[in-house]
Amino acid sequence: MTRAAGNTLYFVVPDGVDDPRRTSGGNVFDQRVRDGLRTIGWDVRIAQVDADAPSPADGVLADLPSGALVLIDGLIAGRSPEAIEAAADRLRIVALTHMVSAAFPGADARVVEGEQRALRSARRVIATSEWTRSELARRHVVPPEQVVVAHPGSDDAPAASGTPAGSALLCVGVVAPHKGQDILIEALAALGLDAAWTCTIAGSLDVCPDYAHDVETRAAAAGLGDRVTMTGVLGEDELDSAYQHADLVVAPSRVESYGMAIADALRRGIPVIASRVGGIPLTVESRAAVLVPPGEPLPLADALREWMRDADLRARLKRAARAGRAGLPHWSDTAEQIASTLAGVR
Repeated sequence: MTRAAGNTLYFVVPDGVDDPRRTSGGNVFDQRVRDGLRTIGWDVRIAQVDADAPSPADGVLADLPSGALVLIDGLIAGRSPEAIEAAADRLRIVALTHMVSAAFPGADARVVEGEQRALRSARRVIATSEWTRSELARRHVVPPEQVVVAHPGSDDAPAASGTPAGSALLCVGVVAPHKGQDILIEALAALGLDAAWTCTIAGSLDVCPDYAHDVETRAAAAGLGDRVTMTGVLGEDELDSAYQHADLVVAPSRVESYGMAIADALRRGIPVIASRVGGIPLTVESRAAVLVPPGEPLPLADALREWMRDADLRARLKRAARAGRAGLPHWSDTAEQIASTLAGVR
């Protein structure tokens, strides 16, 4: 077999990574890394595999030339430990992990074990946050010196216009239990029907359809059906418009490694109310955010109530969000960090 060229990368990603109906933080990260590496001269060859198949990376890895440099999405890696272990000496495998499976309540033990085996067999691990790196070390999966952090980037965008009353709330992310939209609905219901607000929940309704239906049902039962809009996945222009008209982004996650929607909000000068969980405290500019305990509706309701009642608080958080925009990483920074890591894998 021939050896792969030094700037050739085989990138193994979930099937449908570019499908707008499957938009997720992980897919967006993979897309932007692929495009960013190509922009700086890498020959990135994409291999899409079915993440739900048994050992989805098996055939792909077996067909690659000896010495090939491989970047494999953690969702695939965790379900392909045998294939990665078998190819570890022949290929230069780097794992890209967006999340630590064991951090999810009720995580499948087989998935957790598979992820640990796969990451231990990789030459290097690229994580999307310091929290993920520390979590991998805390759980004795891989030592911290083997893990490189490449933060998600964000694109330059104009400052959001918002509304005069600060009443437009936005929650962005796949509608799934770990994102905590049910907690948000309970918090909004606790505000009472006299509070003036609207809330847009933007994200896929198809990943966990039963949960998405439950969130919608809760909103209707609380009398909030006319004020809570569940849009499903929004296209790029539609999502930009949603941010442009938002006053506050709410991230009520139960589990979160970084918080790409938070970074996108801060890039637009939009303050944030979010759970103090995972990598979120390291993502936000503390003066531009209010952090609340995860999984608890009442503290979230209190924070939202204070936001709506206190014009000085809104102004202060908005000033801080706008002041911190320039310090956020761009996607080109992410690509450069990953390129440097890949180039050092021998």
